[in-house]
Amino acid sequence: MTLLTAIPPLAAQEVEWSVDASVLANNREGGEDQFAPDQTFIFTRLAPELGVSMMDGRHVLKGGIMWYQPMIDDMSGYKILPTLYYRYNSDNGWHLTAGMMPRSLMVNRMPRYLWSDSLNYCQPNIRGVMAQYVVPAGYGEIAVDWRQIQTEHQREAFTIMVNNDWQVAGPFRLGGHVQYSHLAMSRNHNDDQHVNDDLVINPMASVDLSHRTLLDSLRFSAGAIIAMERDRSDDRWHKPAGFVATATARWRWLQLDETFYTGQRLMPLLPKFGSRLNLGDPYFDNKTYSRTDLILHVVSNRFVDLSASLTLHASERTTGFWQQIACRFYLDSNLWNRRHDHDYLKSGRLQQTF
Repeated sequence: MTLLTAIPPLAAQEVEWSVDASVLANNREGGEDQFAPDQTFIFTRLAPELGVSMMDGRHVLKGGIMWYQPMIDDMSGYKILPTLYYRYNSDNGWHLTAGMMPRSLMVNRMPRYLWSDSLNYCQPNIRGVMAQYVVPAGYGEIAVDWRQIQTEHQREAFTIMVNNDWQVAGPFRLGGHVQYSHLAMSRNHNDDQHVNDDLVINPMASVDLSHRTLLDSLRFSAGAIIAMERDRSDDRWHKPAGFVATATARWRWLQLDETFYTGQRLMPLLPKFGSRLNLGDPYFDNKTYSRTDLILHVVSNRFVDLSASLTLHASERTTGFWQQIACRFYLDSNLWNRRHDHDYLKSGRLQQTF
């Protein structure tokens, strides 16, 4: 990188860097089956990146590592993953990214019925390609995540994700999510191993009343969830469907999130393949399910989000009660250059990852 910046034709290059650090303590109580057991997650995550940009940030190459460390006396259970990606940023809203990139580069986190909290904890990188179109009226993005390569004993797996949200008129918005997960076979597989598919289609309509009330943010969304799952051993498609509604409200340091689902059980193949095929929260494999999050943002600005939250799960089969403390610290070269502008640093919010 030093040699590249020294070459005269590339003198317009700039070095970019970032440090993304997270701490999470989540105590889960009330789970009554193998997919939602009582357990406690306590870990730290550190993801430094260093890169170079050209042509006023149009072309960016960044690399680094992601170090995931459970808080255990003997320091076992850690995971170190590489991060290396190229990103193209156009002037008309297009962004193209290829490589091993942080999920936080997506405009929005996929909903929990598509991405479980555990997936977000342990697989923070997308490994593949992503295209995004972002303008003031909304955004659309598609990403391919190659989750697992085929080996003698390991099954091939990839996921295609589509995420979008657009302003239609005033506070009214349309969008939704599509996710396809594919679980193929290992190289020398047994006769009882077959290809499996999981497709979820989720159109959504929203009303965003942020800055139209005394609250800092207020949004309501509702839509259908249509899932299609297949185990090609019998070539039978399971087609569960249901209705989902979400609401989020925030006033200064206090936030309330609600998700309600009703319909058929969304993950009929979950008992057979688990999270290898179904990437969403197993709580949604209920006919009726409600998740309520009460979040207190103790420190909230452009580079820190320290929060304490209580989460209540309720379904026809089980209930759960989680207590969580989470902190994310993010600093990059752009924020560092504005480190003396206290009004700017205090005026924004850092994206939540958990």
